[in-house]
Amino acid sequence: VFPEMALALWKNFLQITMERILQQRRLSLYNGADGYEEELIKKKLQQFSGGSIIFSKEDNGIAILTLNNPKLMNAFTGTMMVELQERVTELENWKDGKGLIIHGAGNTFCSGSDLNVVKEISNSQDGMNMCMFMQNTLTRLMRLPLISVALVQGKAFGGGAELTTACDFRLMTPGSEIRFVHKHMGLVPGWGGGARLVRIVGSGAALQLLGGAARVDPERALSLGLSEETLLSSDETRALGEARAWLSRYTEGPAAVIRAVKKVVAAGRELPLEAALRTEKDILGTVWGGPANLEALVRRPKHK
Repeated sequence: VFPEMALALWKNFLQITMERILQQRRLSLYNGADGYEEELIKKKLQQFSGGSIIFSKEDNGIAILTLNNPKLMNAFTGTMMVELQERVTELENWKDGKGLIIHGAGNTFCSGSDLNVVKEISNSQDGMNMCMFMQNTLTRLMRLPLISVALVQGKAFGGGAELTTACDFRLMTPGSEIRFVHKHMGLVPGWGGGARLVRIVGSGAALQLLGGAARVDPERALSLGLSEETLLSSDETRALGEARAWLSRYTEGPAAVIRAVKKVVAAGRELPLEAALRTEKDILGTVWGGPANLEALVRRPKHK
C-alpha cells in the first residue's frame, strides 16, 4: 500500500507544482509599481466602442477567435481590446483545449488600433498604459497551452501584424500581406510585436521589416520564416477549412499530451535553459504514467 500512497502524494505534489508554474506565468508583466493602472485604462478603452471578438469552441479542441470590425478592416476599438482580454481568460480556463485559430471577418486580418482611440489617448502615459494592457493580454495569449495559428487574409497591419507574432504559427492566403507600418505613424511596435518578431525572424530581418515598414507578401514571409505555408484559397470559409486541416496535424491526440507539448516549447522559448529544463521535467511528471502513456506502453510500437 505504501508505494501506491507515495505515488498518489507525488502526483498530487506535481499537480500543485504545475498549477503554481501556470499561476506565475499568468501573472501580469506589469503592475502598479510600473505606473500601470489596469482598471483606469480599461475604463478609458471602454469609451471607444464598436466591433467585437467572436469566439467559438469546437468539439475537436480547436477554438476560433474572429476579429469582427469589418468596416474598419477589423481595427481594434477600445471595447475590442477589453474583450480580447476576456477571451484570453476564457481560453486559460478551457481545460480541454488543444488549438486556436485567430482570423479576421470579411477577408482581411486586422489593421491595428482604431485611430479614433489613438487620437483620444494621445498623451504618453495613456499610450504606455494601453501598451502595457495589450502586452499583458498578448503575452498571456502566447503562453496559452494551445497550439495557436494566425490565419492572415488581406492585410495584417501595425497592431494586426503584432498580433500575428503572438501566435505559434502564421498561415497566409494568396494576395495577403503583413506589414509593420509603425514607422509611418511615427511609432514603434508597442504590443510586444517588436520583441517577438526578433525571436521569429532574427534581428537583421526584424530591423528591415520595422525600419523599412516593408510589405511582406506570402512568398517573402515564407523565406523569412514568418509564415509556415501559403494556403490555396483566399475565400474566408475555404481558408478557414484549410487552416483547420493544417492545425489538426499537430492537435491530434489527447488534450493532456498536446497541452504538455506546448508548455514545454513555451518554456524553452522564454526561459533560461536551466529553468526550461526544470519546467520540462515537471511537465513530464504530469503525463508520465498517465492514460496516454500507459496505453502506448501496451501497444509498444516503438521498437518495431
